[in-house]
Amino acid sequence: MPYQQGNRLPPERASKLGHLEVIQSDLVQKLCKSFNDPEFVEQTNTISKWEQLPIDGIELKIIFSTDGSIQVIENPNPPFKAIAFVKSALLRVDQYAIAKIDKDTPNPFALRDLMKESALYHSTAFPLRNVFIEGKTNFNSIREIMFESVKDKGLNDSLEGAMMDTLKWIAYEKWLDIPKQELERFGCPHCEKNVATLPYNEEKGKCPECGGEIFITDMFGLHQSMTDDFAPNQVASDYMGVSETLMIFTPIRFYWETNRVILKNCLFVKDGPLSLRATLAKLSAPIRRFFEYAKSKEIEVAMIGQEKSGQFYDHLQLIGNSASPNSFFIPDNRYIQEHIKHNNTAAVYGADTNYGAKLFVKMNDYHKMVINIPTGERGEFVTSPSQIHLINFKNIIATIPKILSNKFEGALLPIELANKIASLSTYPSAKALELFADATKGT
Repeated sequence: MPYQQGNRLPPERASKLGHLEVIQSDLVQKLCKSFNDPEFVEQTNTISKWEQLPIDGIELKIIFSTDGSIQVIENPNPPFKAIAFVKSALLRVDQYAIAKIDKDTPNPFALRDLMKESALYHSTAFPLRNVFIEGKTNFNSIREIMFESVKDKGLNDSLEGAMMDTLKWIAYEKWLDIPKQELERFGCPHCEKNVATLPYNEEKGKCPECGGEIFITDMFGLHQSMTDDFAPNQVASDYMGVSETLMIFTPIRFYWETNRVILKNCLFVKDGPLSLRATLAKLSAPIRRFFEYAKSKEIEVAMIGQEKSGQFYDHLQLIGNSASPNSFFIPDNRYIQEHIKHNNTAAVYGADTNYGAKLFVKMNDYHKMVINIPTGERGEFVTSPSQIHLINFKNIIATIPKILSNKFEGALLPIELANKIASLSTYPSAKALELFADATKGT
């Protein structure tokens, strides 16, 4: 490892001649000559079972989409201050509005008007390292900011509800005739014992063991990776995942409580997989139970999550080219572990974190995508999903061709639009936020 740059002197540079000993090694030359490119595409496609997409679905007319973005502003010099800015967006459009957008060369003013009339967003900021709120540790500041952010009034006024209402609706399973009377127990941020809970519908209370104040947002367990003066960037990233999930479920909750029939004509589109990592996964099980319960009431809530990068996306690039147009493939747990994750394990992938099954879809040569669709089987995780497990699959497939975008390969217009609202680019967004952070320092 080279020496890093300091305040006075430049960093140590790697040797420009250090590779000579490597390439002159007899062993290295022998090994490189034996390396070959495998015929991975043909081998993989012999075991991936593609099926034809159904053609008897009904197009869904109302589309909701969500996306989030994070930008961490870090000072490269001691004491390495860090502030994280998080933004998430919710967009509502209908097929009539989408039909007026040119898929090849969309008019930027038409996109502006569409997003102005139909978009909501939520923003917050976290002091991660060496930035503090007077009289509070970063540990408690971030916990309180997370709690107050979920209660964001800006979103509240616009949707006649709030992310906090949605969080309680999911956590207490308030769609049931007899909802849960308390939260599933979680680790107390004060005494660290797994005894913290809250009675029905409460947002904050006291730990039954130590009496310390706890918030409903503590159930996510993000405090477990923080100390008094340090929080990793992952804390802000995890909060972004929470806010995206709560935003897309807010209209679901609203229609469920006011007019459930509308849900039959809606498609909810989330950027990223339908999953919540690590301790956030406490919400995954009740979400799975909701989709199953709604299905039992003859309300099949249509939702998809699209993965635009990662191992599943990379695998699609290997197997998608030789697949037939208008086809799909649902990998089971064994296929995922052996051919995508490359794990030698008996564990079930996503059993605790996912609330949807992953599938590869090829509409045509230019639109191949990895999407997630919720499954229904007694609210349990489905290890080997098939078409019959995918909730509202036929109507989802009938709707996707109507929301394709030709601006990017495999793009969905609702996600593309939501990304335009939520995006915090490296430039100029990061520079603007850095200037803002400097200007507000000490105020």
